[in-house]
Amino acid sequence: MELNLTTATGKASSKTLEVSEATFASPFNEPLVHQAVVAYLAGARAGTRAQKTRAQVRGGGAKPWRQKGTGRARAGSIRSPIWRGGGKAFAAVPASYRQKLNKKMYRAAIRSILSELVRQERLVVVDKFAVDGPKTKALVSKLQALGLTDVVIVTVDPDDNLYLAVRNLPWAEVVDVAEVNPVTLIRHERVLMTADAVKKLEERLG
Repeated sequence: MELNLTTATGKASSKTLEVSEATFASPFNEPLVHQAVVAYLAGARAGTRAQKTRAQVRGGGAKPWRQKGTGRARAGSIRSPIWRGGGKAFAAVPASYRQKLNKKMYRAAIRSILSELVRQERLVVVDKFAVDGPKTKALVSKLQALGLTDVVIVTVDPDDNLYLAVRNLPWAEVVDVAEVNPVTLIRHERVLMTADAVKKLEERLG
């Protein structure tokens, strides 16, 4: 299949980009996309509950007193769980919220999202996209010319100018094609991709 390229002024270009139907024309699998998004967001969570075991509490390396002859109960460490200030016997550890998702399923979810973006005409493909300097105003002008307001820009190796220009915009973000994930693709109303990024993503998704 072919994707239409858009010019910098927002008009349809005479050029087209040949892409795989498996990547950009697959049926939308909503349960799989939901599972991929939930798994991705769950993986970003960090557990906050933690306690220290006797191995983690500072000190306690020396035996408090000799084994026999003192009349006291034997003790091997001042950090024993039965001592005040000692470690916890069954210490709580930070919870892991990670959900397993096979690579095959993850890639299929991204293909499903890309295909739906094409069907809904929310994917805009340009030959190249860059700004001359780290100026937000220049970037806004380019995006307005393309008719884009809520957008994620996906390119290959974005330069510093693009990163600096976009950071003042709450409705836009720049992502390297190597870091594309399900949440990035569905977070914004439109997705702007360069032709090189489309090809790289197609290779990555097999």
